[in-house]
Amino acid sequence: MKVGIIGMGWVGSSIAISTLHSGIATELLLNDLRPGLAEGEAMDLVHGAAFLRSSRVRAAAIEEMKSADAIVFSAGKNGGPNESRLDLLRDNAAITRAVGQSLRGFEGILVVVTNPVDVLTAIMVESTGLPPSRVIGTGTMLDTARLRQVLGRELELEPRAIHAQVVGEHGDSEVVLWSGSRIGGVALRQWQGWSPEKESSIATEVRTAAYEIIQRKGATNHAIGLVTAALLRWILQGERRVLTISLVQNGAFGLSDVALSLPTVVGREGAIQVLEPDMSSDEKSAFLRSAGVVRRAKAELD
Repeated sequence: MKVGIIGMGWVGSSIAISTLHSGIATELLLNDLRPGLAEGEAMDLVHGAAFLRSSRVRAAAIEEMKSADAIVFSAGKNGGPNESRLDLLRDNAAITRAVGQSLRGFEGILVVVTNPVDVLTAIMVESTGLPPSRVIGTGTMLDTARLRQVLGRELELEPRAIHAQVVGEHGDSEVVLWSGSRIGGVALRQWQGWSPEKESSIATEVRTAAYEIIQRKGATNHAIGLVTAALLRWILQGERRVLTISLVQNGAFGLSDVALSLPTVVGREGAIQVLEPDMSSDEKSAFLRSAGVVRRAKAELD
């Protein structure tokens, strides 16, 4: 499988090493506005070949990536300590449009990682002319992973045993679906020792996790690198996983022409089926408000 990564900053480099560790890429193409950075990253990664599955790694022009099975878009400005994801919008939207135009004719799966990921996923669909099912944002996959990690810590359970999801915007308006959270088929709210009073503080911890990391080290990169590599592996292997990816919606909950996250069956063809999970009335209202936040942010650019 051939995979391209556009943007070799903190996030792009973590995606690259995680993708190599996953063993899914037989060829990895790296691109950055600064060619020397892409070349240097490729050289550095190649030197670890003895510890990884055999893969050819090299710097490449975007035009060369059009033959790839999947391309990851991670180029753009990183958020500062006091910036929300939506604060990054105008600069990163311009970069996204330019890259999207250069990717016209690409026939693989395009994964958008750059923030604000929901708005940029919609812009990438417009710029590339690709079907929305083949332009997938990482969305709330990381938020969902963070939620399960925090719940695992609180409950002293393996996070992978916990079925709980974050939907909506990958950002301040995201929504935790507490009413549908399950452990071994048991509702979280019926779990012995669980108190609904914990939900607000946990949701806040999940929502603000990136800000806490950025204040300390300047960026978040390793977890999103792992998320993206896993997404690539599951897509390219056609595993048909249900994932909280961001997608330009076409009918779910009555929404259209706005990108945000819902549980979605994902496979080799890209997004196959968007699911409408059960929500309490409060959760559904919050989810629709989140859709409005993303829609208004996009409208400011149009």
